[in-house]
Amino acid sequence: MPREAVPDLKTYLAEKRAIVDTALHDYFPEPEGLTSDLTEAMRYSLFAGGKRLRPILCIAGAEAVGGSGKEVLPVACALELIHTYSLIHDDLPLMDDDDFRRGQPTNHRVFGEPIALLAGDGLLTEAFSLMTSPGISVRIPPHILLKAIRLIAQAAGHEGMVGGQAVDIQWEGKKADLPVVNFMHTHKTGALITASVASGAVLGGADESQLRAITSYGEKIGLAFQISDDILDIEGDTQTMGKRAGADEEKGKMTYPAVLGLNESKKIQSELVETAVQGLWEFGSRAEPLRQIARYIIERKK
Repeated sequence: MPREAVPDLKTYLAEKRAIVDTALHDYFPEPEGLTSDLTEAMRYSLFAGGKRLRPILCIAGAEAVGGSGKEVLPVACALELIHTYSLIHDDLPLMDDDDFRRGQPTNHRVFGEPIALLAGDGLLTEAFSLMTSPGISVRIPPHILLKAIRLIAQAAGHEGMVGGQAVDIQWEGKKADLPVVNFMHTHKTGALITASVASGAVLGGADESQLRAITSYGEKIGLAFQISDDILDIEGDTQTMGKRAGADEEKGKMTYPAVLGLNESKKIQSELVETAVQGLWEFGSRAEPLRQIARYIIERKK
């Protein structure tokens, strides 16, 4: 049997991003009625030009275990809603107080703080509505769907992203500490990235051995992704990134370079990525997009 051709990463990301964007536009309502300002604020951030990395990881995770990317699309889109809500809240004055995101004014700068806060709440809630919609529950066995939703809920809540954000706020301006940085990075950023690829694998029919391998991959690239953000804050360009470079140091943020220095941070990042890639050997060519995404994490400029 001939080996299936795998597209280059640029093509793969573009194709999957277009699929996700189309689905998000289909799923998400146009502003109307008395809540039109709220819906417009939700759409403003959702369609502000994100990479769609988390939904793409969900699709790639399903495909790696022999599942269908199309079948997991509602969950993949829900992950983008959760990610977008977290960015809106993260940018608020009572959090990081950022003025720009993806090269555009942050949500609260356009719509005001109360509507921005509610837009984030609305996106988070809509994500769980989407994951339990009749269409997906007909195609995927309920116990499998519940397992994936639980993974995502834990990653998004106090055991994951929210917990990491709390630690980020509480330790701002304090002396850098590696165990704290590890906790913050693996929870605030890594948890949802891990849940994205793991939930895709669950929905794609992964057995326990496959799920362990995919989860390990997600944990490693999730940490590598946040280390990459730490590095970009030092070496990156504000215009390219779409947000202000150097903000972490100004705010006294806990980062890998602050604890270990730039060179050691890059070394750890590379080791994480290579170990993540090596752990996918059992999936053959079906996991090639995941391998390429892992390496893209180091190479990206924003």
